Amino acid sequence: MIISLSGEIMAGQLEGKVAIITGGSSGIGRATAIAFGKAGAKVVVAARRDFEGEETVSQIKQAGSEAMFVKTDVVQESDVEALVSKTVETYSRLDYAFNNAGIDGGNAPLHEQSIEQFDQLMSINVRGLFLCMKYEIIQMLRQGEGVIVNNSSMGGLIAFPNIGPYHASKHAVMGLTKSAALDYAQSGIRINAVNPGIIDTDLISRITEKMGDPKTASQQLTTMIPMGRMGKAEEIASTVLFLCSEAASYITGQSLVIDGGYVAT
Repeated sequence: MIISLSGEIMAGQLEGKVAIITGGSSGIGRATAIAFGKAGAKVVVAARRDFEGEETVSQIKQAGSEAMFVKTDVVQESDVEALVSKTVETYSRLDYAFNNAGIDGGNAPLHEQSIEQFDQLMSINVRGLFLCMKYEIIQMLRQGEGVIVNNSSMGGLIAFPNIGPYHASKHAVMGLTKSAALDYAQSGIRINAVNPGIIDTDLISRITEKMGDPKTASQQLTTMIPMGRMGKAEEIASTVLFLCSEAASYITGQSLVIDGGYVAT
């Protein structure tokens, strides 16, 4: 597998492969779905928002690859089971899965956060991930191979004040990733995680809005990053592609931090 200087896998390198991308309607999910399409994979975009999901599919098709949208709420077991079943019915297999669907939650000290907020975070970020992995792994075991990449966060390794439930959910992603990697290490299935830092997406825009003046908040966040800028969704996509590639064939149970050096400070 060849990776260009821009970090993209060269066109056609994933020809004949099939990938599921959850949360593929925007941000990191959309960028990764498009990157897989450009590399030649057939891409199944899973998300709750129909219009945005179909928009991602349209961009993948414009790049010359096959794609379809499957409306999916990862919290619903029947939706996740149907997602994997429809993928296999349509494309005969499942080679890669990027479990990206997730939410950010509230911004307040722990005692001010509601049980409803906590339950929603754990439901989407943890239960949803568990369900996706469960049904993806069932199919990959039938094939005898496959690669799963889970989207955690640098918040799955460190912590910031006022977002305790979010951190709890992303630490849980790391636990599920590592444990499952050991479960299937001898079954031809590799499972890893990416830990994005501050990435310029709609998610960060929502966070800066909660912090007060978005422009000032954005500048404050940027000054925290050693590289002096926010990351791009495409930079996360390139890392996911690497972890799915043969170049990462001996990597499982690991996490790659893509944060411009923040965790190193």
